[in-house]
Amino acid sequence: MSGNNCWGKHVGPALFLGVLALFFFISGSRANGQTIRELPPPPPPPTPKPTPTPRPPRDEEVDVIRVTSNLVMVPVSVLDPSGQPVHGLQISDFRIEEAGRRQEIAQIGNPDEVPLDIALLLDVSGSTNARFDFEKQAAATFLKEVLKPSDRATLYMIDRTPILRQAAADANNASAGLLSIEAASDKGPTAFFDTVMEAAQYLAEKAPPQHRRVILVISDGVDNFSEKIKKAIGETREEQDAIGAAARQRIYDRATAEVQRDVQRADAVFYSINPAGETMHLNLITKRGQEGMRQIADATGGNAFVPDKAEDLEAVFKQIAAELRGQYLLQYYSNSQAAVGQFRAITVTVPSHSDVRVRARQGYYPKEVKGEKRRAEKRTTP
Repeated sequence: MSGNNCWGKHVGPALFLGVLALFFFISGSRANGQTIRELPPPPPPPTPKPTPTPRPPRDEEVDVIRVTSNLVMVPVSVLDPSGQPVHGLQISDFRIEEAGRRQEIAQIGNPDEVPLDIALLLDVSGSTNARFDFEKQAAATFLKEVLKPSDRATLYMIDRTPILRQAAADANNASAGLLSIEAASDKGPTAFFDTVMEAAQYLAEKAPPQHRRVILVISDGVDNFSEKIKKAIGETREEQDAIGAAARQRIYDRATAEVQRDVQRADAVFYSINPAGETMHLNLITKRGQEGMRQIADATGGNAFVPDKAEDLEAVFKQIAAELRGQYLLQYYSNSQAAVGQFRAITVTVPSHSDVRVRARQGYYPKEVKGEKRRAEKRTTP
């Protein structure tokens, strides 16, 4: 009995303490569970945005600039004291300056390899009728001798208005067309300046850029009916006679300068043959005509001939043919800083040969830079 009482004394308090501990454990567990359930849920992880599919590239407006080359081609005739072409010169023999600045010559072109475009202008007015048939025959022979298969000749008639008789013909067709031209039946007015300007504009527009261009005129250079002349001095003899000699000279000088600019802009070499011969010295009008043709020829590297006799025409044509076949085609890339469209003066010399005579154009007008806009498609590499 006493044993059982002793066990009860020890177990009772222990059991009580165990039950009490179990109570507090259950209560704490519930409290903790309630606390966890009341916390806000964690935010969802960020969802990455999908990479958009790239659009195909659109067409865009782009500027396409076409820059004309600053390559300058200068036909040069080098003649010995007897007037014969000098052959065999090299790049090192020449010196070119543009506006006083020396230029480096890139190469010398072979005239046999560079096509030739000739505009031949035949005066059909009464002032040149005396040897008209002989002039035509000599000119036709000249064309056959000079023109190669790749060359072309364009025929103009100098009359009261410019007349384009035949365009871009080969040697045979140009010669036949020239022989078919008839002289004017009257001694009517002559539009010399207008015809030269139209021929220059024709070559500038129609002749390929790298072709040699030549204007060959068979005329006395007298003009009394070009538009610039008619506006300045009138159309009738009475109106023209009322203009003083000094004023008339200024009018012709301005007209000659404008024609010269057109020939230079066409990059053409100007040659003239005056069939008037010694009679050109008989009056001021014919003398002035020859002086104007001489001025244009000197500025462009050509020549102005005045054969004394009809028989001399053949020799003159042969000399022009020899010059065209023997020209040195100097080519250089200009380093000038002058504005586009501004006349650029050039000089050509042959320091290694002091006894020769050099004929080359006195300058040129550089072509303008051209630009255009077009639709361009950008392509992506797959």
